[in-house]
Amino acid sequence: MGAVETAMQGLRNKIASGELAAGQKCPPEAELAAQLGVSRSSLREAVRAMSALGVMESRHGSGTYVSSLEPTVILQNFALLVDLLPLDGLLELFEIRRLMESHAAATAAANATPEVLAKLKALVETMEATDSPAEYSELDSRFHEEICRASGNSTLAALVRLFRSRGGHFHIFDGKVGAQVREGSTAGHSAIVDAIARRDPTLAATATAAHIAQTESWLKKLRPAPRLQD
Repeated sequence: MGAVETAMQGLRNKIASGELAAGQKCPPEAELAAQLGVSRSSLREAVRAMSALGVMESRHGSGTYVSSLEPTVILQNFALLVDLLPLDGLLELFEIRRLMESHAAATAAANATPEVLAKLKALVETMEATDSPAEYSELDSRFHEEICRASGNSTLAALVRLFRSRGGHFHIFDGKVGAQVREGSTAGHSAIVDAIARRDPTLAATATAAHIAQTESWLKKLRPAPRLQD
């Protein structure tokens, strides 16, 4: 293991053990380097790498700190890697996404307020009315985010947003069969809303799993090339 890797491992161990807590200022550079058994230059490289991961941050004139370590912050950096996945890699994530969103929908069915239900129904109605693939894609994202928000789990919401972001690069709502895809997607959204309105967690989870499986099926069938977001 090289010196930089040794420093990174040492920093991870200190953070994982709680010796360095979220938001805490690190010891002076010379002291910390001595604790880790590395040179100051190796420590600086390790801190830069940990900062790129959202784990640490250097504040000019103040020193080096452990970040807030909030899951949503850490996941922002993971997004850079997910955005590089080819279609086959993305399809492997769909199994995870089905599990996560099904859980979110089940939780939403148990906890959704009348205000949340009203928002979901309004989004579906607007989806039914629009002929714009770009607008539909935006409404689709808002629909899924609203359900995840209703679940009350911010980390789950961040993960779903992360996976869906890469999926958006494949633009299945436009093209020759875009209208057909949008129609099927809207039907899936309606089934999810109906289940949530009935306060039926099992039905909501099942409807969500079926909806996401349908999207996965279209991606496998069309195999569109990724494009940059507009």
